[in-house]
Amino acid sequence: MGKMILNGALVNDANLVAGASNRGLRFGDGIFETFRVVKGIIQLEDLHFERFYRGLKALGFDYPQHLNAGLLRTQIGVLCESNGHRIARVRLTVFRGDGGLYDPANHAANYIIQSWALDSENWTFNENGLVAGIYPDARKTMDSFSSLKTNNFLCYAMGALHAKKMQWNDSIIFNAAGDICETTIANIFIVKNGQVSTPALSEGCIAGVVRTWLLGQLHSRGIFAEEKQITKTELMSADEVFLTNSIYGLRWIKSIDAGEGKITNYSNQFGREIFDQVCKNPDDR
Repeated sequence: MGKMILNGALVNDANLVAGASNRGLRFGDGIFETFRVVKGIIQLEDLHFERFYRGLKALGFDYPQHLNAGLLRTQIGVLCESNGHRIARVRLTVFRGDGGLYDPANHAANYIIQSWALDSENWTFNENGLVAGIYPDARKTMDSFSSLKTNNFLCYAMGALHAKKMQWNDSIIFNAAGDICETTIANIFIVKNGQVSTPALSEGCIAGVVRTWLLGQLHSRGIFAEEKQITKTELMSADEVFLTNSIYGLRWIKSIDAGEGKITNYSNQFGREIFDQVCKNPDDR
């Protein structure tokens, strides 16, 4: 049995943490952050904590002053060591306590930290491209909360189940306007005629940490990368498509199933060059 941290205490990860009246369970009233941790070091730590605390503020959480990045960093290190995870995926989840929709008992932040072992080869360029498809049954909202990693994850959960049913690696999610938003677990980039584009945050996508970092790295190297509206037509006519998230970095898509027998195949040359130049040594960042 592994361990987790619940409100600062190291406990068995099988412990129950929420009752039937908990707002996190009833309304998805919470936020989370997912880190890649290598030998106790949180990768892209500053970007992660900036997004995390911005989310707490946006959702109106009260949290004690001591619940700062330093404390969380220490507790993440303790947890990974306790679980024997040299390279780990760590999830920090914050949720409000009990109460109805209009009457939370308080706005205090309860938190859980969990860790899972990662393979040492997880941050490598995938030689076998991913197979993805368009998920038709959900639309991501485009509002003040859409860029945050909140516990309202229904469209992603259903998209992931659909991908499994269709034997895809991932599903592509549209936004409320019917344009490309992201996938169930990653931000999406397209390459056309050497130009890199990704949906703007105004398009409803999560403000991915690797997305933010990679855009900065590309700009610093003089590689044009634009945040914009991306239509389904642009996606399907792209030369290359790749995904980013905090756990695996960058992976390329080999093909996308648009439905009705329409499948587009993509190359990986530019994505491979970006990975080799920018993402290959994440532990050195």
